[in-house]
Amino acid sequence: MTFPVRLLFPFAVVVGLCGASLAQEATAVSLDTLWSFTPGDDPDFSKTAFDDSGWKKLRVDKIWEEQGFDPLDRYAWYRVKVNIPRELQRQSYLKDSLLFFLGKINNFDQTFLNGKILGINGKVVPADTPLDTSFVTAPMEFWNMERHYALHVDDPRIRWDDENVIAIRVFDQGGQGGLWSGGQHIRMLRLQDYLTLNMGERAFIFKERGVTKTVTLRNGSTALLLQGDFSIQATNKVTGKAVSRSIQPVALEPLQAREFTVQVTGQDQSCVVEYAFRFGATGAHAVFREETPYILTPPPPPTPRINGARITGARPLRPFLYAVAATGTKPIQFSAEGLPQGLSIDPQSGIITGTVETRGHYPVILTVRNALGAASADLAIVIGDDLALTPPMGWNSWNCWGLTVDESKALDAARSFVETGLKDHGWTYINIDDGWEIKGDSPLPKRDPQGFILTNDKFPDMKRLGDSIHALGLKFGIYSSPGPLTCGGYTASFGHELKDAQSFARWGIDYLKYDWCSYEGIAKDKSREELKKPYIVMRQALDAVSRDIVYSLCQYGMGDVWEWGADVGGNLWRTTGDITDTWKSMRDIGFSQIPNAPFAGPGHWNDPDMLVVGWVGWGPNLHPTHLTPDEQYTHISLWSLLSSPLLIGCDLTRLDPFTLNLLTNDEVLAINQDPLGKQATPVHSEENLQVWVKDLADGNKAIGFFNLGESTLRTHVTLQGLGLEEGARLRDLWRQSDLGTAAGEISLPVPAHGVVLVKAFSQ
Repeated sequence: MTFPVRLLFPFAVVVGLCGASLAQEATAVSLDTLWSFTPGDDPDFSKTAFDDSGWKKLRVDKIWEEQGFDPLDRYAWYRVKVNIPRELQRQSYLKDSLLFFLGKINNFDQTFLNGKILGINGKVVPADTPLDTSFVTAPMEFWNMERHYALHVDDPRIRWDDENVIAIRVFDQGGQGGLWSGGQHIRMLRLQDYLTLNMGERAFIFKERGVTKTVTLRNGSTALLLQGDFSIQATNKVTGKAVSRSIQPVALEPLQAREFTVQVTGQDQSCVVEYAFRFGATGAHAVFREETPYILTPPPPPTPRINGARITGARPLRPFLYAVAATGTKPIQFSAEGLPQGLSIDPQSGIITGTVETRGHYPVILTVRNALGAASADLAIVIGDDLALTPPMGWNSWNCWGLTVDESKALDAARSFVETGLKDHGWTYINIDDGWEIKGDSPLPKRDPQGFILTNDKFPDMKRLGDSIHALGLKFGIYSSPGPLTCGGYTASFGHELKDAQSFARWGIDYLKYDWCSYEGIAKDKSREELKKPYIVMRQALDAVSRDIVYSLCQYGMGDVWEWGADVGGNLWRTTGDITDTWKSMRDIGFSQIPNAPFAGPGHWNDPDMLVVGWVGWGPNLHPTHLTPDEQYTHISLWSLLSSPLLIGCDLTRLDPFTLNLLTNDEVLAINQDPLGKQATPVHSEENLQVWVKDLADGNKAIGFFNLGESTLRTHVTLQGLGLEEGARLRDLWRQSDLGTAAGEISLPVPAHGVVLVKAFSQ
């Protein structure tokens, strides 16, 4: 006997609804508890009668690396036993389908209910589907997608009023693994599940008097009429005052969609826009919320101005490339006084190139001119042993394109740096992440007869690509792994480190991200000696080629890498697992960067992962970041205070005015690029307010006032507690406006999940 399988429509846009509905109806069985867990793979693990009493107990709101299984990049299983009461159906308005919500699973899953297959990677499948490995060929983006499985109430896989066994077979392709987002539960389908709002698929558009967007309300059911009242209300996030409100009756026939326009005018703070649909049949509410963007940074003046780092380093006799970052009405003329012998500047582009033979510290005076005036600034060129004297600033392909990156996307990013003006604010690196190599399971040769690595057909000529990027005054980065395969299953560098370094040098590579991944199967254990070994091998290979290549260690903070990353020649090192575009992920990563602070400095940086602003998605399907505007201000402010590498992870061809403004505030970027290179640390914390202070090379301080709570807070922090003297002059860095002098304490309103970033000038 078979029963129809009900396929659900996308749930990503109804996250807020799900939480509200569960609280309202209280008719769900929570699975957010300890599950039995074991590494390995055996078909018997799916069987109901299997004895898992000897397995470990793991939470399902954290990756398994954070629970004692690090590293673990292969198969593992979860099991849980749960009673499913028939009362769920009796209390539900809709009686036909039961929903299993299993959260996010990294990377791929096959889920079993009472010994029978339930679903694969978020799709319900028939109970007789054979267990195989085909599910691991799915796109890498599955790691960030929620799993929803719905069965008809009469499906024999369900044991009503009895014990049920849910078993999940997980394959982790590299990096983080397991069930990790929390909130797992079982409940009946509801009317709310068929109503979607695509607000997360569209960004607000800036108009002359504010922002606006069109949203689409859709009925995903093939049989049900969804009828009720639909309201849209905008409320100023800081003042709490209503800005606008509308309400109207709406009836959506099966599969029908209707568009609605929301417009918010004249706000210099974010507004919370709440879309609420009250179902006439049940009185239940589906509530969707988002926040409006608002621009703080004024545009740069038409007169010329020099931006970017004030210090740069290179090794003797290595190719030198530095593009002077300058804004102002173009054309701009560039000149440089005091360049060391061997370097010259192109007066039209401001690109400094050449080689320097003699070690030394060379003070240079840069000058830029246009029809409206001239500006000068100092630049220190240090020829010695150290690179990355300030945190690298650039773009990385992973957080938008994942494994779908290709040559045209990299060139689009490079051209966007120039066309949008990002280059004029100091953004430099164009870095290709995983996916440029030959796939490990491909029948094609992975290396040529001499052992040099081959590229796949998405990258037909790496040297040509590097030359094109360098011609724009930008630098070129690439990715590999010390193991035999990358995280995405592509050919990596194990046993061919010198050959790969030689290829990188020949292609013009300036930056290498070296990702642990499959080396887990080679390392004898997790001792510090074993963790260091592969990075020393590649460091030696890089030192053997005649090109400067910034060396990024990507191994997620294992073994407190910040304590030894510099010892193995790293210029930066990941301190955490992968970031996602959620408040929890960004908050938990950013505000935990405290123990590693003493180890940051010129040439050696703690890396809490890439930026998740703009259109992201891990390829090929992108969406506007799920971070609210205030959360994005927090993201950039905190990463700047932390002296973190700044690597944009979005599609640069879709930059909207808010994101571009967010990335081009020169006073904020100057905090990140401060030559002292000291990492901020927290000096004050009360309830949800945190204050982080960073000492600067000019003797002043940058201070971030962060609100981690859900409503606006006002700071009351004494000057003494901040290390400031009476009369210290304050400047709002995002608004680039002076706040006057401080006396006694600093009192400022800080929006929920937001920040006020100031620079305090000593008297």
